[in-house]
Amino acid sequence: MSCFRCVGKSRQKNQTDNSSRRENYTNITSADKVKVDVNLNLSANDKKEDESKHDQLSLDVKNLNLKDGVSPDGKVAKTFTFQELEAATGNFRADCFVGEGGFGKVYKGNIERINQVVAIKQLDPNGLQGIREFVVEVLTLSLADHPNLVKLLGFCAEGEQRLLVYEYMPLGSLENHLHDLSLGKKPLDWNTRMRIAAGAARGLEYLHDKMKPPVIYRDLKCSNILLGEDYNPKLSDFGLAKVGPIGDKTHVSTRVMGTYGYCAPDYAMTGQLTFKSDIYSFGVVLLELITGRKAIDHRKPAKEQNLVAWARPLFRDRRRFSEMVDPLLEGHYPVRGLYQALAIAAMCVQEQPNMRPVVADVVTALNYLASQKYDPQTQPIQRPRKSSSSTRGSSAGHRRVTSNDSETDRFGD
Repeated sequence: MSCFRCVGKSRQKNQTDNSSRRENYTNITSADKVKVDVNLNLSANDKKEDESKHDQLSLDVKNLNLKDGVSPDGKVAKTFTFQELEAATGNFRADCFVGEGGFGKVYKGNIERINQVVAIKQLDPNGLQGIREFVVEVLTLSLADHPNLVKLLGFCAEGEQRLLVYEYMPLGSLENHLHDLSLGKKPLDWNTRMRIAAGAARGLEYLHDKMKPPVIYRDLKCSNILLGEDYNPKLSDFGLAKVGPIGDKTHVSTRVMGTYGYCAPDYAMTGQLTFKSDIYSFGVVLLELITGRKAIDHRKPAKEQNLVAWARPLFRDRRRFSEMVDPLLEGHYPVRGLYQALAIAAMCVQEQPNMRPVVADVVTALNYLASQKYDPQTQPIQRPRKSSSSTRGSSAGHRRVTSNDSETDRFGD
């Protein structure tokens, strides 16, 4: 799914502008002045070269009116030379290319200095994201440490080059496993879907409740949830992250940014960003996991193109819940588990933000749901009450085929 700026009343003016996902850099509040350690412990031989590279990041921070100071724990991402990253990817060979998103192209590589397979994102100077997103990503992930957040190993800021180096996620994004499956690719089973939902919620909880200062993710979607071994999910792409309201403040006023279909309606209309904005986006992702549908799908009939709009009337009738299940599960799901998962999703996508749960409650509910293992060998297969016009195919001969309209940062094969 293409990523573009959510819009409110003034959407027509700048909808096609490549800078639509960038914020007004001169209006950054003091709460956004994230601290970063610019004092590196360098060896004598590498100090002069590495200082010049790191000075470029410091200059970016200064030019964007972001404060550079010393973080409380002194953590900072490693710096890599552009030459190192060229060597790691064979000069960015085509066979190392694994995906592309708003930031730019993503390559798989092997960096000798750290002896590790990595994913390298290279900023496209003409792309949808810019230097501010690069800096915010470095600052946010340098201070973060959680098993459900992708690990930033380092960055390169030489001259006009801006690259980010991450741990490699071998299974790619959730989007790759949920939508437009290639022929013969096995769909995610119910247990895996619930484990992914619970893990993503724990990552969001860390941003909201454990980070100091707390962070609003602002771009939660299937293409930004990456999967490691055993389908362990990790949130990625923090270029739009925003420091949340602190003290007695209830929201952060900002230009509306994000991805259509995931963006909370209250935020889209007012520009008032809250932690509940992320909860809405999470509810959309949970609905995608349950239904197999995309947040926005223009290939469907007009009334079914927006996932939340399609789901809302169905939430009111338990007899129709089976119509909402991904047909590719072929009836292999627990009825009680389905009801509970739909209840969580319905609460998260409430139109009024004060009606949505806090992330800690979502985590508690999903951790329990993920712990209730469904065994297709011993539990009955569920049959839908009627065929749905939106059936995506329930036999191997009708699996979905890969489309080329996805704009995903894919860190895996």
